[in-house]
Amino acid sequence: MQKITKKIKIKNLWVGGDSPITVQSMTNTDTRDIDRTVTQILELEKVGCEIIRIAIPDEQAVASIEPILNLIHIPLIADIHFDYKLAIKSIEKGVHCVRINPGNIGGAENTKKVIDAARLNNCAIRLGINAGSLEKDLLKKYGVTADALVESAIRNIKIFEENNFENLKISIKASSVPLTIEAYRKLAQITDYPLHIGITEAGTKFSGTIRSAVGIGTLLSEGIGDTLRVSLTANPIEEVKVGWEILKSLNLRTRGVEIISCPTCGRTEIDLISLAEKVESMLSSINKHFSVAVMGCPVNGPGEAREADYGIAGGKKQGIIFKKGVVVKKVREEDLLDEFYKIILEEINE
Repeated sequence: MQKITKKIKIKNLWVGGDSPITVQSMTNTDTRDIDRTVTQILELEKVGCEIIRIAIPDEQAVASIEPILNLIHIPLIADIHFDYKLAIKSIEKGVHCVRINPGNIGGAENTKKVIDAARLNNCAIRLGINAGSLEKDLLKKYGVTADALVESAIRNIKIFEENNFENLKISIKASSVPLTIEAYRKLAQITDYPLHIGITEAGTKFSGTIRSAVGIGTLLSEGIGDTLRVSLTANPIEEVKVGWEILKSLNLRTRGVEIISCPTCGRTEIDLISLAEKVESMLSSINKHFSVAVMGCPVNGPGEAREADYGIAGGKKQGIIFKKGVVVKKVREEDLLDEFYKIILEEINE
């Protein structure tokens, strides 16, 4: 059951409370290159990115905020490290949220200045605690541990509460999956602020997807997490796709086509791996939610995937297309993919 946290608003999107868990990403373009940055954000919007974060390393990047805001449709977060003045200037330019790291922002006084600017401009703040930039006294006291991450979060939450600011969400991420899970579990027991979850520096598309699925999936299955980002050394589009797959696998959100496919075995008489990949690619741009089974056995396929909305099963020199477990068409192997796509388009356009 989802833990009910405080509810905050980022642009027109609610985070926390009973709101749907949102999927975020971060651009990997140079923010100062407005055209490339906007192009990437619009591409991310198409695959389901609901909140986007951009790096703000200097004042030239700050100057790009307004043009970017004018061309995108989802909430924009400014990612700030080291210079609290960049956070204030980004807020004044209209970002909907700033992410600040207490380990490098310069102490409570600088945090208070960011809070004042955020309050004045109705801007949310993400307090982002990272294992790689913990405060020195906490490192000395605990080392890089869940207790250090949680104490850093609580210490900094107090600064916000002392300044009567609650438009706040928290993250306490590490590259270690067990450490991240332990830290979020502890934090979720002692605070009601919405939690942004993820495994930081998770890795490449393959290893990072697995680590993120384990870490994020574990937390979500325990009701922890209000918004998420999958951090991959890959195209950000992959981050969004993985984020949605994690949510769909836990029945927390639905979007786009869910692909069900069987493993290959000695009975398979068709190139099932290639077929499944082609079906997934072919249907990737469809936002309507339905399930598709790709099976390698025309005898057992419909039965094994009875709950799927649509299905395709390959056999020797031919294949079948079925709907809700019932065969609707038998076609030659070379025509299978095209015929299947036609049926899908006819159905979803009705």
